[in-house]
Amino acid sequence: MNNFDLIVFDWDGTLVDSTAHIAKSIQKAYADNDLPVPNEADSKHVIGLGLVDTFNYLSPDLTKEQHQGIVNRYRHHFLEADKTIHSFKNVLEGLQDLSQKNYFLAVATGKSREGLNRALTKVNFGHLFVVTRCADEGLPKPNPDMLHFIMDDVGVTPERTVMIGDTTHDLLLAQNAGAQGIGVTYGAHEKDKLIALNPITCVDSFAELTTWLLKNG
Repeated sequence: MNNFDLIVFDWDGTLVDSTAHIAKSIQKAYADNDLPVPNEADSKHVIGLGLVDTFNYLSPDLTKEQHQGIVNRYRHHFLEADKTIHSFKNVLEGLQDLSQKNYFLAVATGKSREGLNRALTKVNFGHLFVVTRCADEGLPKPNPDMLHFIMDDVGVTPERTVMIGDTTHDLLLAQNAGAQGIGVTYGAHEKDKLIALNPITCVDSFAELTTWLLKNG
């Protein structure tokens, strides 16, 4: 018998290799607006948050006009190279294996609905998810709102749910929703920061994640 019924994945840095591109787009957006450019560590730290929280964290004193200017240029730079973003190795095969074991698969992401819908058209595994939830459809990570929505939609309790992601925001989301969390170390946040939040495991590749879930999930 499975320990979990519902497996929820973050998108950027967990399923698709986009963290470096996101961080560079943030930095370019600040440069375009003649504002101090965040360093790489801070630019990666905010990956997974909604755009409002992202720029409030990086620059809490921005004016409304500055905030909008950064958002506009960030979107420009992200879309400019969006076609170069690909899923991590073994994601399709892993998701197929998990789906065949009758897990419900879902996505909880800091992307906007427009952004996720666009991303789903570029991959060949979107049909495997029973539900997806985005930051602009409720409260963003680490608030438990999006995970509560997914669990309610599928009809699965927190005890039977696991959230998988590459950031502390994902693991805090799991904790705040009463679910379990698994960290992946190949994305935005460093392994020691993930381990500090006591996930049930941390894995170094999607193939390792799939193997662990098929054995222990």
